[in-house]
Amino acid sequence: MSHSINRVVLLSLLAFLFSFAVRLIWVYQFADYEAFQFGGQFMINTNDGYFWAEGARDLLSGIFQKYDLSPIDSAPAWLTYVAVKLLPFSFESIIFYMPAFLGSLIVIPLILIAHNLKMIEVGFLAALLASIAVSYYNRTMVGYYDTDMLTIVFPTFLLWSLILAFRTQEEKYLLITALEIIAYRWWYPQSYSLEFAFFGLILLYTLLFQRKNLFYYQLLSIMLFAMMGLDTLIRLLIVIGVYGIFRQEKWQKYIYIFLGVATVLFFVSGGFEPIWLQLKGYVFKEAIEASEGKLALHFFSVLQTVREAGQIPFSVFAERISGHTLTFLLSLIGYALLLKRYPVMFLALPLLGLGGLALWGGLRFTIYAVPVCALGISYFIFTCNGWILSSFRNERLGNFVKSAFVILSSLAILYPNLLHVMNYRVPTVFNQAEVAQLDMLKSQVQREDYIVSWWDYGYPLRYYSDVKTLIDGGKHSGEVNFPVSFMLSNSMDAAARLARLEVEYTEKAFSLAESNQSVMNNTAQMTLDYGFKDANDFLDALQTPLVLPQKTRDVYFYLPYRMMSIFPTVAQFSNIDVMSGKTVREPFFYQTQQFSDQGATLMFGNGIVLDKAKGMLKLGQKELAVKYFIQTSYTPEMQFSKAQNLLHVNGVVSIIYMQAYNTFLIVDEAMLNSLYVQLFVLENYDERFFEPISLEAYAKVYKLKI
Repeated sequence: MSHSINRVVLLSLLAFLFSFAVRLIWVYQFADYEAFQFGGQFMINTNDGYFWAEGARDLLSGIFQKYDLSPIDSAPAWLTYVAVKLLPFSFESIIFYMPAFLGSLIVIPLILIAHNLKMIEVGFLAALLASIAVSYYNRTMVGYYDTDMLTIVFPTFLLWSLILAFRTQEEKYLLITALEIIAYRWWYPQSYSLEFAFFGLILLYTLLFQRKNLFYYQLLSIMLFAMMGLDTLIRLLIVIGVYGIFRQEKWQKYIYIFLGVATVLFFVSGGFEPIWLQLKGYVFKEAIEASEGKLALHFFSVLQTVREAGQIPFSVFAERISGHTLTFLLSLIGYALLLKRYPVMFLALPLLGLGGLALWGGLRFTIYAVPVCALGISYFIFTCNGWILSSFRNERLGNFVKSAFVILSSLAILYPNLLHVMNYRVPTVFNQAEVAQLDMLKSQVQREDYIVSWWDYGYPLRYYSDVKTLIDGGKHSGEVNFPVSFMLSNSMDAAARLARLEVEYTEKAFSLAESNQSVMNNTAQMTLDYGFKDANDFLDALQTPLVLPQKTRDVYFYLPYRMMSIFPTVAQFSNIDVMSGKTVREPFFYQTQQFSDQGATLMFGNGIVLDKAKGMLKLGQKELAVKYFIQTSYTPEMQFSKAQNLLHVNGVVSIIYMQAYNTFLIVDEAMLNSLYVQLFVLENYDERFFEPISLEAYAKVYKLKI
């Protein structure tokens, strides 16, 4: 027994070190690249990571502000807080390396599962593969400081405890399973669906094959108690109490009552509601969201623009799970063989099924199938290995061929994933220059001030400049994206007025929600407060002088160059008639760095050609008059300059050459007059509304003056 445990520990340690070492390849590749470092420390490479970093930062400082949305109660923030307090490393180092450390823990449950099934070599190979599989590596690499650090580790441990519960029917696994569910929910509140899938599968198995076995009813009961929609501590106390009761034989006859009570409490406490909301959000997506209230408005759904929530090709799906399509297909065969030999492996179906949801629910789900498919391909290899050995009469030759087959097959399935790791040179969220600008801004703003920008940059802005934002990676529904999109893609005067209104109404909405008063979305509330029945009329009125709310804080606009590539998507959120949900305009915004000067013409690609002499732009079969040709540049002293030529008074498009960025923009009149183009691209700011604070090539910051 001691030898067996030592073997488990040794193989787990070797697999862990392999996983962690592979993740250091990124560090080696960028060790001398200062743009990815700030203050001598590597920065993280996921936007959402700055959300948890903000919570941990505030816990460490002990400074919180009302309505700042800092996740000071979240598990990642608290775990980071404890790590910083206990370990002799800097905060930045801990959040950078923590994903590599925690993500590598996936090797332990896989080896434990295989050890219990008496095939530890299968578990070791599965651990090596799962730990560096494409989708799993992408979400647990150094710098990917997000809940994905443990989001797959917890359910894989849950799979292990359920397998042992089925195989041993020992009471201790009732408690272990329940504690894993509670820990999983604490770490990742969106774990409801997977927990419920495990529960449903066990319930079906019990009804079909174990109707008279009380152990399975105990397992179902304690799982439901652990899954209730109650506070973590309350569920923990209930689970410990129930486990204590289950250990006493005299209570066995009341198990059906316990199951009934658990079922009622699960639904009454709202245990099923989050499951439905997740399915509705990712599976039953709609392009338009309709708000409720006295004035029903329609907004564009963010899920239509998020790649993670879109359909993906089968080849991409397979490669993200196993590294190669053939490996994935063989892993399914291997899982079927594993299921045939060990029927208890049917418990892995929820993980495999949730991974399969990626085919139409989005690539983010592929990560769930990684551990199961890793076990599948590993078992397939060792099964083939057994067939090879049995086909040789010469045992010595057979052992040699068997060993060679295992080594070569293992390298074959690991190689595509290792190749991906070496080629996956993902950058940090912001570069050093951008962060230096935000760090400088931090000294000029107050914590109650707001910065207006697109939601992609919300969390980093809050972390580095310590201010509030209107939208971020978690707060980006259609109704909150709409006003920010409107500000960025409309005229300066309308944008300025809406910015003041949106900030003051947002703060007011926080207060109303805190006092349990009903809150309408800001656009609808503004419309009614200003005496309009049609929100479109209110939005038009923003271009005229309005009596604005009293200013309670300053507002800034953060306009980065990196927003340019997504600006058409940004504008899409306000290119809608909010009363009907119909698209009202199709603004033209074309950006390219692939151009060719042919002397008489400028070729922009995609059939777009400028006739220099005529000042006419050929757009496919159309020919459009160019209004302005504008060139922007920077002097050696980094002073901004621009030259503007009027080509046609009645032109419908304008061309902007951003020399410093080697970029051409072709825009229509609406996009030319948009706040983003005027303030970032051209630095044309209306002094009545805006004051420049920091005008860097990477990003420009303006202060709202009204």
